[in-house]
Amino acid sequence: MRRIWNPPNPYLSRQRELLGEPPVADLEIYEDRSRSILSENDSPDVGFRWSVNPYRGCFHACSYCYARPTHEYLGLGAGTDFERKIFVKPQAPALLEKAFRRKSWRGELVAFSGVTDCYQPLEAAWNLTRRCLEVCERFANPVAIVTKSQLIRRDADLLKRLADLTYVNVAISIPFLREDVTRKMEPGAPSVRRRFETMRELADAGIPVGIAVAPIIPGLNDTDIPRLLQEAHRCGASSAFRVLLRLPGSTRAVFLHRLGEQMPLRASRVENRIRDVRDGKLNDSRLGKRGRGEGGYWETIERVWSLWTRRLDLRDGDDSRAVVAAEKRAPRQQELRW
Repeated sequence: MRRIWNPPNPYLSRQRELLGEPPVADLEIYEDRSRSILSENDSPDVGFRWSVNPYRGCFHACSYCYARPTHEYLGLGAGTDFERKIFVKPQAPALLEKAFRRKSWRGELVAFSGVTDCYQPLEAAWNLTRRCLEVCERFANPVAIVTKSQLIRRDADLLKRLADLTYVNVAISIPFLREDVTRKMEPGAPSVRRRFETMRELADAGIPVGIAVAPIIPGLNDTDIPRLLQEAHRCGASSAFRVLLRLPGSTRAVFLHRLGEQMPLRASRVENRIRDVRDGKLNDSRLGKRGRGEGGYWETIERVWSLWTRRLDLRDGDDSRAVVAAEKRAPRQQELRW
């Protein structure tokens, strides 16, 4: 069982401090009746314009998740609330089909998901991601997926059929090499071993797969990069991408709280390393700068990344080639749709 802990919500006018231990946080499920499902993105920091998020909040409970402050828009907290008060979007598949049927839709790449893991445990019961992917298959619409979950293995048959029609890429998020660090930073996510097994199974099924070393947390997992990339290559990965830790809004408080609680002897060193690559700050919200660092320490990380991706012949997922490939195949999608 988890204890409730949320940093103050900046969108609320009142905050209350609990006396003593907080109560146990039970899992609560809510229905989200949104009237649209495609989210448009114009940030230069990511390689996609459109994303689908069948869920809000995430059971994986990653301490560093940049999406945590989105729960505050709902009057909830960015801490335990984000992990245990989860919203499902039952109309997601129907809304996606409606969007694809618009004459204005040009068959662009759709990313699953931008703010939560689309294969978190609830997907086993709700099947929203699979049903959305079935819509993509009917329209031969290109897809990119980032997940930590082994549940994606269930949909290997669907992803293979989709890959035979159009562009598909799956990135398995594995930021840490050590299982003990993973359990502390990502307590609800599958083990490192399970994630590499998932990568191997997808690759063996003929599905293009890569590794997401995301986020890179200076002082905590940057030394894991060579072995993570080597193991990914051994498991059939053909691409890799990385993103520097982002700590927007209340994510900063959640991350530092977890780091200090779970890794007290390393917390100060990690915080100092983060500041080293952020010009003395813990976060940089500027477009084009959010996923990259600066300074000598970050340049060393970049050199290590470049060395090993070249040595292992792993395509850098940060470049635009994947998106361009998807867009070039969009006309075929139009033929199948009409």
